Amino acid sequence: MKCHELKVRVRYSETDQMGVVHHSNYFNYFEMGRIEYLRSLGLVYSELEKEQTYLVVTEVYCKYRASARYDDVLIVRTWVAELKPTRIEFRYEIVKDGDEARQIAEGFSVLACLDKTRKPVVLPGELKDLLATEVSRI
Repeated sequence: MKCHELKVRVRYSETDQMGVVHHSNYFNYFEMGRIEYLRSLGLVYSELEKEQTYLVVTEVYCKYRASARYDDVLIVRTWVAELKPTRIEFRYEIVKDGDEARQIAEGFSVLACLDKTRKPVVLPGELKDLLATEVSRI
C-alpha cells in the first residue's frame, strides 16, 4: 500500500479561542493529503477537471483522538482503502510530528466520479488502473 505523508504546520487562523485546531479544519487536512497523494502518483486534480472528470465527496468521517495546537507540525497520512467502479475510499491518519505514536485524528472520505453533466460514471481507465495498483499493495 502506498501511504503518502504530508507535513502541515497549524496556522493561528485554524485554531479556536482555546488555541486548539477547530474540528472543521481536519477535513481540510484530509483534502490536502488526498490532493497531494494523487499528485505523488502523477495525477493533478485540475487536469482531471480539464477532461471533465470530477471527484466529489459523498461521505466523510473524522474520529478525533487528541488536540493539535497552533504551530504544531502534523503529518497527514493518506492511502486508498477501497476502489469501486465509480468510487474511491481514502483513509487518513494525522499524527503530531516528533510524537508519531500519538494519533491526533483518523478518518475517511468516499469520492464518486461524475462526468460533465454531473452524472455518476465509471472511473477513467488511467485513474482506475493507477489506483488499483495502489490498492493491490494492501
